[in-house]
Amino acid sequence: MKKTTVGIAVAVVALGLTSAVVVGSLLRGGTSELVSDTPDSSDFLSLRPQITSLPVQGVSENEKEGLLFMREEEKLARDVYTMLYEKWGFPIFKNISQSEQSHTEAVRTVLVKYNITDPVLDDTAGKFANSDLAELYTDLVTKGQRSEMDALMVGALIEDLDIKDLQERLAQSDNDDIKLVYQNLLKGSRNHLRAFVAQIESRGSVYKPRYITQDEFDTIISSPRETGPAGGEGSREEEGRVL
Repeated sequence: MKKTTVGIAVAVVALGLTSAVVVGSLLRGGTSELVSDTPDSSDFLSLRPQITSLPVQGVSENEKEGLLFMREEEKLARDVYTMLYEKWGFPIFKNISQSEQSHTEAVRTVLVKYNITDPVLDDTAGKFANSDLAELYTDLVTKGQRSEMDALMVGALIEDLDIKDLQERLAQSDNDDIKLVYQNLLKGSRNHLRAFVAQIESRGSVYKPRYITQDEFDTIISSPRETGPAGGEGSREEEGRVL
């Protein structure tokens, strides 16, 4: 846990790239292809019945640690995006912060199901039981308030790390309900990464992945927005249309 948060703090310092801001829509590659940052209508309220209906299974220490960490890491994303929306007024931060709220609530649903004490005793922005995440929150907000481009880079960095952490936690889990939540959080994080990268590229800059591989990143960015619950009959959205 310490290694993960120290790693992202180093990456925050390394993100010194700024660029002239071009006011425009969420465009990729200068084309008219729209990349939406609007939360998926099939988000986690619709998953709660499925989470609670799946069988109760034994929770390993790795699974418990993962749930506690992801509950607060998703809250961190929400809190940072909320602060950056207040600073810059970009709709992408407001929209994705709403999605992150549903992410952290999805993890909380599993905690409640297994009677695991919720680490979020104070839901105030920047308040965390994990001291590393509390420090990381401050670093990310400070970085994101320097410029509009820095703010977008911070957004991409958070999603980059989130995807890596979720993949690792998913690999450590065998409970059906935990896997269901992580798979859907991963889908959301891939969509968020697409949206932030689209904003960055429309302003003439480039985000280079720091946690997932370049091949993973390229595959995500080159594929259309994912819709519907992960693992279901969801569709993929491209150029503003649901396919």
